[in-house]
Amino acid sequence: MTKLKYNRILLKLSGEALAGGQGFGIDPETISSISKEIIKSLNLGAEIGMVIGGGNIFRGVTVSSKGMDRASADYMGMLATVMNALAIQDVLEKLGADTRVVTAISMHEVAEPYIRRRAIRHLEKKRIVICAAGTGNPFFTTDTAAALRAMELKADAILKATKVDGVFDKDPVSNPDARFFNRLTYLDVLKKQLKVMDSAAISLCMDNDMPINVFNLFQKNSISRVLKGEEIGTLVQGG
Repeated sequence: MTKLKYNRILLKLSGEALAGGQGFGIDPETISSISKEIIKSLNLGAEIGMVIGGGNIFRGVTVSSKGMDRASADYMGMLATVMNALAIQDVLEKLGADTRVVTAISMHEVAEPYIRRRAIRHLEKKRIVICAAGTGNPFFTTDTAAALRAMELKADAILKATKVDGVFDKDPVSNPDARFFNRLTYLDVLKKQLKVMDSAAISLCMDNDMPINVFNLFQKNSISRVLKGEEIGTLVQGG
């Protein structure tokens, strides 16, 4: 079996990634392509946990800025992440993977409650564990949920999949002169206010020495290349 740099990962996907080019909702072709990449990584022997955002369906922060109560908006966003988790579970299982959706908000008819020791056991049995509903608390993003779950599940690293090649000093899509960083420390990210993960998530990773690899999900074999130790994207870790 291939020797991996990271044997157990927490894969963080944005909800927007599932929308593909349509910008909203779930694009079947995109979710199928992402799922095939995940299966390749599973077949290398990796243990995979996942956290998926819900911004393709509902974004609590945006709605609360327009007058809705922030806690109510965040709970609605958590439910959106459950919808995304069930969608990607369906595709992964059709491709032959064994999966479990675990939620921070109890909804026994559609998913297991998140129980740390049970989730770790699923990973040990090579089941893909899809963590939904964020932390179960308002005012926390799915970035923070990803950092928390990575720590709890004893992941070797967080793999944050994006639409660009890594971390830049400004948006590379609208700024061709944007500077790319191949390596950063946690303090670099906080001081420069770089768009990696929110400050709470970065601080949690820094306190627990959890590496974050930010890469382009839509590059061919990107997840498996990171697992094998290939230097793609941006690596954020201690100085």
